[in-house]
Amino acid sequence: MNHLKVVNLLDFGAFLDGGMLEDVLLPKRFVPEGCQVGDELDVFIYLDSDDVPIATTLRPKAQVGQFACLKVTDTNRVGAFLDWNMPKELLVPFSEQKDRMIKDQFYVVYIYQEQQSYRIVASSKISKFLSTNPHRYSNGQALSLMVCDRTDIGYTAIVDNKYLGVIFDQDIDRPIRMGMKFDGFIKRVRPDQKLDLCLKKPGFDKQGMSDLSTEILERLKAEQGFLPFNDRTDPAVVKREFSVSKRVFKMAIGGLYKERLIRIDEDGIRLL
Repeated sequence: MNHLKVVNLLDFGAFLDGGMLEDVLLPKRFVPEGCQVGDELDVFIYLDSDDVPIATTLRPKAQVGQFACLKVTDTNRVGAFLDWNMPKELLVPFSEQKDRMIKDQFYVVYIYQEQQSYRIVASSKISKFLSTNPHRYSNGQALSLMVCDRTDIGYTAIVDNKYLGVIFDQDIDRPIRMGMKFDGFIKRVRPDQKLDLCLKKPGFDKQGMSDLSTEILERLKAEQGFLPFNDRTDPAVVKREFSVSKRVFKMAIGGLYKERLIRIDEDGIRLL
């Protein structure tokens, strides 16, 4: 986005001071009501169908240098076109498609500017746009994630718009899908510097444990003091019933046991 000054007003729009681009047209439909010469507007600059720089007050879903998950609106002999909330759709040339793109499907792409034509385009070959510089992440560190793709073991995610990591299925406690953005954590930095990710801060989360302990006690009271779950319960059952990993569940009932609030039996846990 650019903060540009209005230098002229005409019937068909406003001209903005574009610096080395000289005056850039903001079409009439985007000119704010009451706009005057000298006003400064937040606009996005792109090349129109005639490759002429033009401005809009619309905000794109992503800008140059960013990854985004966008929907294919059309395909032709040139490539695929994506909806990025601009009057002119975003082109993904065939040469920049990892797999042939299909209309109405969503894809994670990287947005960049071609050096020769200055056109803004996108690529689904995201690996070549990830940073090759060594990272300095450490276990437990907080960061921003964008879910990238589904794999046999979980999901890949783009870390801080620079690196790629993996979220394993056993560390997912809520529904996620491709393109989702949220804060996450480094679960483990592998010896080869690859990143294992997780959605919750790894280690003992006292607040989370307290919430889980309270939930277990409330469910025990509601079920006449007995639940058919213990430290031998299948991890999948624990995740389905309590939305936590088996390890977290064992720590919670272990804490309740030490406080003499429950008894752990062969067939489950009982309220004392």
